[in-house]
Amino acid sequence: MNKQVDKEHYNFSSYVTLDRWSSYWYQIKEILALQPAEVLEIGVGDKVLASYLKNNTTINYKNVDIAEDLSPDILGDVRKLPLADNSFDLVCAFEVLEHLPFEDFDQAIAELKRVSKKYILLSLPHWGRHFSFKIFLPKIGYKKWQYKFDKKPIAHQFRGEHYWEIGKKNYPLKRIKKHIQKAGLELVKDNIAFESPYHHFFILKKK
Repeated sequence: MNKQVDKEHYNFSSYVTLDRWSSYWYQIKEILALQPAEVLEIGVGDKVLASYLKNNTTINYKNVDIAEDLSPDILGDVRKLPLADNSFDLVCAFEVLEHLPFEDFDQAIAELKRVSKKYILLSLPHWGRHFSFKIFLPKIGYKKWQYKFDKKPIAHQFRGEHYWEIGKKNYPLKRIKKHIQKAGLELVKDNIAFESPYHHFFILKKK
């Protein structure tokens, strides 16, 4: 597999939108809640997560990427990771697996499972219309409500990066969950980030 974008793709002004920035908060929140000693991140990206974990926690963090110009800790393909079984407490892949044809999804998940000792944390793009409501109540704080629906899904068109997205025609959420179940993984939690509704998070656990 060849890389899809150049290093300049991750320029702050064009890549880091406000909703993407909020997605980093959810990534860090979920990682810290799982209390891993070691974390492997699939995909280097703009290294925001790497910087936080390395400078603000005692977590042993490593990343792997197929793009050599991003200077990953480990050069490799998620479909065949150059790592031993059970190498990391937690393996993360945030907005990565949609960059592979869906027929490679099972193989990639199997590799994440193989390398992980216990947990896998994913986020995947979830297309769809949504309604969000947030209100601040004195003495109570913020109350949030969100609803996303995939009625009348559209066909996905490959434009050089995403081969598929949840919610598009032939890729309903239940299909993704079915593949996760087939991989022998427990779905501990899944949710859409309120401030970043395009990102759907999944916490998976080895049985």
